[in-house]
Amino acid sequence: QVQLVESGGGSVQAGGSLRLSCAASGYRYSTYCMGWFRQAPGKAREGVAVIDSDGFTSYADSVQGRLTISQDNAKTTLYLQMNSLKPEDTGMYYCAAKLGYSGSWCYDLASANFDYWGQGTQVTVSS
Repeated sequence: QVQLVESGGGSVQAGGSLRLSCAASGYRYSTYCMGWFRQAPGKAREGVAVIDSDGFTSYADSVQGRLTISQDNAKTTLYLQMNSLKPEDTGMYYCAAKLGYSGSWCYDLASANFDYWGQGTQVTVSS
């Protein structure tokens, strides 16, 4: 059974940093697309960053240069390093995966493309 478990959220002041982690288990696919999404109260879920099994990444324009997606060498943990945080970065952050497939669709940051989701971790940035 595929499981994605996020951690690392919290409350920080604007300009601060956080590092989110997503522990992935229950699968053995060498081809995949994984990503981070976020949802603020009253707003639709939006894609933040994705990485595919070849290590290619894509970011939302709003986070480019401030947030960095990465994986550990074993490819069992997904990270999101968040620097220079802004109040508009506040929201619930979700880890997501599409297993067994990869392609240019991965870089669209579209939540509909992903099959597996974690429970989310809250990030709050105060001004």
